[in-house]
Amino acid sequence: MNPTAFPRQDARTLSDDGDAFSFCSTCAFSQACMAEGMDKRSLMDLHVLVEHIGPFHAGDHIFRVGDPFEAIAAVRAGTVKTYIIDRDGREHVLGFYLPGEVIGLDAIDGETYPCNAVALDTAMLCRFSFPKIAVLATRLPGLQRHLFRLLSRDIGRAALLAGDWTADQRMAAFLIGLARRLAARGFSPNRFQLTMARTDIANYLRLAPETVSRVLRRFQKDGLLAVDRRELELLERAKLEELAEPVLRA
Repeated sequence: MNPTAFPRQDARTLSDDGDAFSFCSTCAFSQACMAEGMDKRSLMDLHVLVEHIGPFHAGDHIFRVGDPFEAIAAVRAGTVKTYIIDRDGREHVLGFYLPGEVIGLDAIDGETYPCNAVALDTAMLCRFSFPKIAVLATRLPGLQRHLFRLLSRDIGRAALLAGDWTADQRMAAFLIGLARRLAARGFSPNRFQLTMARTDIANYLRLAPETVSRVLRRFQKDGLLAVDRRELELLERAKLEELAEPVLRA
């Protein structure tokens, strides 16, 4: 059976609630905790409360700039965008978060969230009390390392846009990065829907919206991918990876 194209779900990608001894299928922390020999019941014994929240519908905010920081949250389903508004009222997209990825990590060093997080489609999340997970991390080196990895991953993605890359390289890196992240969660590595608007993609890549549309049209004309509105299929993945390689390697 071929993998499902995101954001469609099937039995392999749909997040479940787990049971007394196992974590839900998209838990962002299960591998770290299991590596420490802890099952779900052990975590409950340590009073680490995980709260399922949602659904959040497109346009609903999970948190806003200045809200008190009390928790981080893992996406169970859907897509979440983070962004800020500058003093001139312009929006700056910071990132897009997919199932299994964690939002709110950039608030760890402060008392409030430094950005906004909004659902781009119907989203479900797991909310982790940060004070309690921080206490647990002091007891579990594996969990602490996992938190550092998540932070490092966020920093690394932001750094990708800092280089002097061409529009083609930026777009190829965005698509290949997205495909790899989805494949890691059991979705199709070559067929997916762009759940974010092209204006948001352009903002994130620091390109003009017309440039994004032009690059996608050129990629389609060159046979690198097929585009049908928001549906996208990577046809010549090796060539796209070659274009993206300088950016993803940086």
